[in-house]
Amino acid sequence: MSIVKVREYFKQYGMEDRILEFDVSSATVELAAQALHCEPCRIAKTLSFTVNGQPVLIVTAGDAKVDNTRYKAQFGVKAKMLAPDEVEAQIGHAVGGVCPFAVNEGVTVYLDESLRRFSTVFPACGSSNSAIELTLEELERYSSYASWIDVCKGWNA
Repeated sequence: MSIVKVREYFKQYGMEDRILEFDVSSATVELAAQALHCEPCRIAKTLSFTVNGQPVLIVTAGDAKVDNTRYKAQFGVKAKMLAPDEVEAQIGHAVGGVCPFAVNEGVTVYLDESLRRFSTVFPACGSSNSAIELTLEELERYSSYASWIDVCKGWNA
């Protein structure tokens, strides 16, 4: 189970107790916002893509949508999300619990600019009923991100 991997991962930092588990699903932005009693935009959704055959995660604000033009400018290819049945094998977490922590070797993580307007955000923790509240500095540290990118639209309208 993926949440076990994430809990083990956070244990090395003494943060495993900060993981929140719910009696209800948090598998979508809307469900996570309801479970956390927060605005949907503060949910840090983690989207799974493939770029030239390599798995890539992009962590965005809950109200952001990937802009195909910006994505292509960033990566040089058209946006291609992983199929739901490919996500767990390539990323290490199943759809609904995908997060940037304790991912498979070779997965590159990017953080989208849409997150920068918040002091804390709530990414999932490997299951469809979990989350953790992190500052942006903590998100940077624990996600082992490659860089900040700007590939989303709809959040700064």
